[in-house]
Amino acid sequence: MAKLIRRRAFKDTRGEQELFRRRALTGFALILLGLGALVGRYVFLQVLHHDEFATRSVNNSVKPRAIPPARGLIYDRNGVLLADNVPAFRLEVVPEQVSHMEAMLAELAKVVPLDQDDLDAFRKQLKQTRRFDSVPLKMRLTEDDIARFAVNRWRFPGVDVVPYLTRQYPLGPLFANVVGYVSRIDADDLDRLDPEIYKGTTHIGRTGLERTYEDILHGKPGYELDEVSADGRIQRVLKIDPPVPGKNLYLSIDARVQKATQEAFEGRPGAAVAIDPRNGQVLAMVSVPSFDPNLFVNGISLTDYTALTSAADKPLIDRALKGVYPPGSTVKPFIGLAGLEYGVRTPQDTVVSTGVFYIPGQARGYRDDVRGGVGTVNLYRAIEDSVNTYFYKLSLDLGIDRLSEFLGSYGFGRPTGVDLPGEVSGILPSREWKAKHMKPASWFPGETVITGIGQGYWLVTPMQLAHAIATFAGHGVPYAPRVVMATADVGAKPAPLANPPTGPSVIKNIKDWQAVNDGMQLVIYGSDPFSTGKGVKLGEGFPYRIAGKSGTAERFSRTSDAYNENRNTAYLAARHRAWFEAFTPAEDPRIAVAVVLEAGAWGAKDAGPIARKMLDIWLTTQSGTVPADHPLQEMEPTPSSSTSPNAPEDTPQGDMPASDTSSPENSTP
Repeated sequence: MAKLIRRRAFKDTRGEQELFRRRALTGFALILLGLGALVGRYVFLQVLHHDEFATRSVNNSVKPRAIPPARGLIYDRNGVLLADNVPAFRLEVVPEQVSHMEAMLAELAKVVPLDQDDLDAFRKQLKQTRRFDSVPLKMRLTEDDIARFAVNRWRFPGVDVVPYLTRQYPLGPLFANVVGYVSRIDADDLDRLDPEIYKGTTHIGRTGLERTYEDILHGKPGYELDEVSADGRIQRVLKIDPPVPGKNLYLSIDARVQKATQEAFEGRPGAAVAIDPRNGQVLAMVSVPSFDPNLFVNGISLTDYTALTSAADKPLIDRALKGVYPPGSTVKPFIGLAGLEYGVRTPQDTVVSTGVFYIPGQARGYRDDVRGGVGTVNLYRAIEDSVNTYFYKLSLDLGIDRLSEFLGSYGFGRPTGVDLPGEVSGILPSREWKAKHMKPASWFPGETVITGIGQGYWLVTPMQLAHAIATFAGHGVPYAPRVVMATADVGAKPAPLANPPTGPSVIKNIKDWQAVNDGMQLVIYGSDPFSTGKGVKLGEGFPYRIAGKSGTAERFSRTSDAYNENRNTAYLAARHRAWFEAFTPAEDPRIAVAVVLEAGAWGAKDAGPIARKMLDIWLTTQSGTVPADHPLQEMEPTPSSSTSPNAPEDTPQGDMPASDTSSPENSTP
């Protein structure tokens, strides 16, 4: 029966056809849907977003590249090149094109030597840079480095040799502290620098004028559109937006005066500054010893840096701006002027020097340098012989308040405002200063007394003293010292920078100025047996009158045996800072100098000859003229409009005795 039923079941052809038709329609609908999606995607990519993807396509073959600007050059006042840009080559890495950075660096080091300093600087900058920007790896490649890398370049995608301009300082140590140096931009710099302005730039000013005038020297970057191959190599340049180079700087310093000044130190640690009192222009600024700034440009080696930082004579310290020393007797002309200005003294008022000065009511004595004293002295002879007793009593009569106020008007106790970084303030003794920094805070008369001879709490920099003596030489008209006197765009004429006086003259009476000036001339030309300049002959053979003052500040407290004037020079040099300040022509000054030796037996004997050599070489620069076609022709300093003070009507009595007996220089303790 079951078999019969199975035989009667027939195939449902119609149903199968219907099922096939439904499946075919469903498949066709899916095909149409897929084609629709494909067409829709095509429209999306090729029509709606055509511009976007076309740009992306172009970007795969066209790369923008920043062109760093050429850094401005630096010249002395006569066009001597002090900071130059020279062509060089460096290795750069595009992180985006490197799969395994550390492995690549390890292999690359086998081809081109990479020291640890290179790698450390690279890794720091790598963290702060976008992956598609080039990062410098090794600066200033040698020809051998370039040749070895060229052979192996195929092994290092993303690494390439790139030409650039690197900084070079032709005169090296001679201008190290003035011009300063540039060095590689590090991670800390990237946090504070404008990425648009410093795009493609690898170096930045670190010290000196390179730092102060960074914004002027740097310039503005340009851009270049390059067509590149698949491995990133440039095939052709499509467009260039050129960079704007930085401005050039022209200094007021004369390289000849700078060189002669440095040589005059003969390697002895110290500093010297020369300023034109008519306009504040710095004519020389030397710190000895110095260093080679070229070592820092592309990364100083650990060996070189350790040698500089561990050197006993500390060559990295700019002694002209950061070295602070007791000024000794160099402040006596200012204190003498204070006595005249406040009406406490006249030039003819006398004081008796017995060898020891006593504050009324006190048993402690304050000594002169000459045992037994030098007798009766007025202002002229007190300056000439550097008589401590005269200035002990004058300072006590003035009082510390008037003394510090007057000396502050000449710039002591604060930065001069010179256009260089890192200048320190020094210390001008005052009640306020002691109350803030010392305990007990009370001010004592004995502290006023030693302030009057440039000892005690006093600390000044060579720049401060040069600024002060230049202010005095300029008849009291103060100018902030300036090292840069002009700037210029490439190919343009230098534009002088204005430097107006910072205030009116601090001299109340020109006769007071002349009296102190006469006393300072006696230091150079006086024949008194106790004269500080006696026997040194600093004015001999010089065509202009020189006014000067020595100072010999003790580095340690005095003991009774300091009166032994027969002590050898080495002993005295170990105890003293030797100073000398001067200006010339005395009647209408055009240059003022301040010199300090960190170890010198006597101010006039040791520091004085350095000052004289500075004046000698300055004089030779004045004998010639700048060529008519020189860009600085119209920038030579013009004579001051102020008139020369007249000599006093009466010749001071007792300031130039006929005796010509030789004696050691009388210096301030």
